[in-house]
Amino acid sequence: MNIANPCIEEVEKYLAIWYSSENDMAKERALDKLFLTTYRLNKCVDDVLVKVSVLNDIYDTNLFNTFAMASHIVDLDIDDRLQKADDMLVMDIAKMTLPNGKVINFYSFATKYCSRHRPKDFPIYDSYVDRVLRYFRDVDAFCKFNSRDLKDYPIFKLVISKFRDFYGLEEYDFKKLDMYLWRLGKEKFSKMGAQNSVYVKNQRG
Repeated sequence: MNIANPCIEEVEKYLAIWYSSENDMAKERALDKLFLTTYRLNKCVDDVLVKVSVLNDIYDTNLFNTFAMASHIVDLDIDDRLQKADDMLVMDIAKMTLPNGKVINFYSFATKYCSRHRPKDFPIYDSYVDRVLRYFRDVDAFCKFNSRDLKDYPIFKLVISKFRDFYGLEEYDFKKLDMYLWRLGKEKFSKMGAQNSVYVKNQRG
């Protein structure tokens, strides 16, 4: 597969596609209003349940027990940690114990939940971003990491930072990098995703 090397022109190209999509921008505005204005805090399970449910629906994160996740988030008392951009918060949200005692790792959802509160501090992980990072690791060796390392959030965030520095994209924050990486990954790897369920589980609507 031949993909153009990351550069300012490439990032701007994919950002322009994103901004020109009425569907994508409407979802962005709705989520920003919900997370950044209407329900900024995470103290009340009713408020958190609304955010979890809407995020699950728009991003199609396959979170099958939204109330359990909302209760889990409230119990973690996350607001101070969000403000401090605590990377380990993602890992704590991700590992949720279900009512039957089973522990499930909702890693991609957790990155999205934190990112919606502080988009410039928490980059989003999903399968498309994962594929793009691994592709350029193999092509340009911008950073040494094992594929499983991307499921360790502090390492994932470091990989994103090294990607930005290696390709001279320092002017872009994590939010804009995510928009570029996801749109690029969707364009280049969506057909592969249709053949492997791991790549269709984390669609963003």
